[in-house]
Amino acid sequence: MSYPGMTDLKLKEQTVFERSRTGRKGYSLPFEELDSAEKILPEELMRKELDLPELSEIDVVRHYTRLSTYNFSIDLGFYPLGSCTMKYNPKINEKMARLNGFAGLHPEAPLDTAQGTLRLMYEMQQMLNEIGGYAATTLNPSAGAHGEYVGLGIIRSYFKKKGDTKRKKIIIPDSAHGTNPASCTLNGFDVVLLESNAEGKVCVDCLKNMLDDEVAGIMLTNPNTLGVFESDILEITKAVHDAGALVYGDGANMNAILGIARPGDMGIDVLHYNLHKTFSTPHGGGGPGAGPVGVCEKLVDFLPDPYVVKEGDFYKFVNFPDTMGRIRSFYGNMGITLRAFVYLLEYGSDHISEIAENAVLNANYIKACLKDIYHLKYKSDTLHEVVFDDSTLENGITTMDIAKALIDRGFHPPTVYFPLIVQGAIMIEPTETESKETLDSFIEAMKDIFETAKTDPENILKAPLNTAVSRPDETLAARKPVLKYCKEGD
Repeated sequence: MSYPGMTDLKLKEQTVFERSRTGRKGYSLPFEELDSAEKILPEELMRKELDLPELSEIDVVRHYTRLSTYNFSIDLGFYPLGSCTMKYNPKINEKMARLNGFAGLHPEAPLDTAQGTLRLMYEMQQMLNEIGGYAATTLNPSAGAHGEYVGLGIIRSYFKKKGDTKRKKIIIPDSAHGTNPASCTLNGFDVVLLESNAEGKVCVDCLKNMLDDEVAGIMLTNPNTLGVFESDILEITKAVHDAGALVYGDGANMNAILGIARPGDMGIDVLHYNLHKTFSTPHGGGGPGAGPVGVCEKLVDFLPDPYVVKEGDFYKFVNFPDTMGRIRSFYGNMGITLRAFVYLLEYGSDHISEIAENAVLNANYIKACLKDIYHLKYKSDTLHEVVFDDSTLENGITTMDIAKALIDRGFHPPTVYFPLIVQGAIMIEPTETESKETLDSFIEAMKDIFETAKTDPENILKAPLNTAVSRPDETLAARKPVLKYCKEGD
């Protein structure tokens, strides 16, 4: 990817310390009006020396503006991350989130001074109840994985109340999201792996053979991580319920069925939503996020504290009698809830299904254009995302090489090597917010990479060629990051 004005690579790579020149400054402070610096800070807080770079104001502005261009964002280009639903975040969401009545509200403000925020939370609960088909929804969890933890905590609390303590197993399909097993373990459950069938779906007969009086439930994503809808979902949920267990739904892929199908109607007892995926709010780099959890009627009393209710015209918090406890301070991640609320109001109940319809259309357009070039392990119909692999690439080109080459062509790489049941997986989810022109450009880039891999493999193997850093040691960078600047020779 090229950057405006970035013709001098050496200059682009310099740190502020390397650009420092003695005597330059970009500030003007009235020290001459003071008798001494000690009048600003107490002696014990004064440093004896401070090794800061000396730069003019324009040097500082250009340096940090240049650094900002290195960050890829949804406002800059297409994020085809599979199973992550990185859609555009409308700017009206940001404007509303910055209204002082919301952004400036103290978390311990008296309830009678926070009625606007509580009303928004109450109405958001109601909307999510309707979208998912649930009796109640908590807004407390701070992320999808946090929602998983809460959902499984509700299941644990349910069986504890019944005195059915021997149910320690959770069945998880092998195409599950990576956080699912961890959420089980944190709640004291043992994970039992369920293999997918040749269509990439749950093997119903295998599932039935696993169900016994030690199983607390199944953790299911529908559509699953391959983008395939579990067409046997009613048979699956009935079998689990007949065995006395519960069904947990991972809602990371809700974008595929919004306004068309409801998990609650499928027999899924508890489900987490990803507000920061399905309802457009920005995410990435570890946050921000929100993972509300919806539950069926028999699980309402186990929801975490507190919950917003309406009495007459007054909104207030209540605690449930058999609550799993408090899992988040104050109002949850209110800024994300607010953005998602605005997003839902913009669509309205009459148009929410268009989100899923266009998301599915976009994904299947990419699939149709690339399926004769890149290999599909599973031939089943898919909804919001498609998973190719690298088995048809020549000259030793791998999925990672494709990801790196896409950077040179102006696109963020898709999810790679996931789900694990597809060797060399290339997982693509375009969402509904991308235009056909953007998808066509991405498709052409994928085709170009495939052809270049045959005619000029070194170009792909060395990609990206247009970035300041090309192929760092990613394992070393994650395990031993360099977090401070060291002068040469230090």
